[in-house]
Formats: sequence, C-alpha cells, structure tokens
Amino acid sequence: MRELTARQRDVLNFIRAFTSRHGVPPTVREIGEKFRVTPRAAFDHLRALERKGMLQRRPGPGRTARGLTLTEAAGGRTNAATLPIPILGRIAAGQPLLAEENREGDLPIAAGALPGRGEDLFALRVRGESMISAHICDGDLVLVRRQDSAQLNDIVVALVESESGDEATVKRFQRDGERIVLKPEHPTMAPIVVDPRAVRIIGKVVGLLRGF
Repeated sequence: MRELTARQRDVLNFIRAFTSRHGVPPTVREIGEKFRVTPRAAFDHLRALERKGMLQRRPGPGRTARGLTLTEAAGGRTNAATLPIPILGRIAAGQPLLAEENREGDLPIAAGALPGRGEDLFALRVRGESMISAHICDGDLVLVRRQDSAQLNDIVVALVESESGDEATVKRFQRDGERIVLKPEHPTMAPIVVDPRAVRIIGKVVGLLRGF
C-alpha cells in the first residue's frame, strides 16, 4: 500500500469524521468546501485514496454503484452478512411526485449496519433539495422503515391526497393544532399543511445512502 500524502490523510480523516457524525460519506462538493478546492480536485483525492486502498466502491444499482466507502484498512466496518433492501421507485423532496412503487432492484447492506433486524425496510430515491439542511440531497437513497404513525420532528415518507391521486413526499413531521405539517428543511420553501384525513404516513426515514 502506497504512502498517503499529507492532504490525502486530511481528506481521509474528514471522511471518517463526517461518516461517523452523519452516517453517510461526504459528497465531492462537501469535501471541496471543507478544503477550499474545486470539485474536480476533491474527486482526484478520492480517486487517489481508492487506488491506495483506503476507499472502495459500494455495490448497488444506479448512482450508488459509484459510491465510495471506507475500507477496513481505513477504519471502515465490514460484515460478510448482507440483507437485500428493495428499492421502490422514487420520492420527492421538493414538490410531491406521484408515488410509483415499481421495484428498481435490491440494495445489499451489511446486516450490522441496519437498525433492528432490518425488517420492514425499503429504500426510495430522493428528488429535489427541500431536505438539504437535513443532509438529504437530490439523488440520495433514503432508508425507510414501514410504519403508519410518527412522532413530532420525525423525518417521514407521507402520501398526500391530490387531484391526480396520492403523491409521496419526504418531510419532517409536525403538527399545527389538528392539522398535520410536513415541513421542508430548506430556508426558502414553505411547509405542506393538510387535514389528517388527506395524508397517510407510510414510513419513517432511518438511514441515508449517498453516491459521490
């Protein structure tokens, strides 16, 4: 294994700390902002760390196939046992999109990294940036546990009635008297305020997967 440069060690330490704090690795943009370099320069550091055995590509469909995670040598966790988590279409994190539960495939995740026994879990791909302040970005996969109720401030997947049928969105769950508030995590976006009869909770977000 080749020796790391001082900057590569700094980037690797940042990835370790960020992953430990947020449960997902940082994006190229977040690495660039941290070290005040262009996204291209940040990507070059990631490629170098991959070549030197510090990062590895995470298997999975779509964008997640290009995700890089810490290897065991770099302090990452390994677990031979994996569970297939179904990917069920896409979810909106801006204006709600029509919920299409078409199974796109399975996402293999280490059993030890899943909450509980990994039961009743599925993944949905986020579109939009209304949850950006909660570190949920466009293109991320949210890991969702099926449940029909929520506690205040949970991040949930909800089906909201509309003229075109039920539409799905991911938002923070709050209340305003008897009404349900689905609050975005974006400074310029307004919450969705609905009658409880017009919304159905289908799950709570319990994890996040991100590709670079």
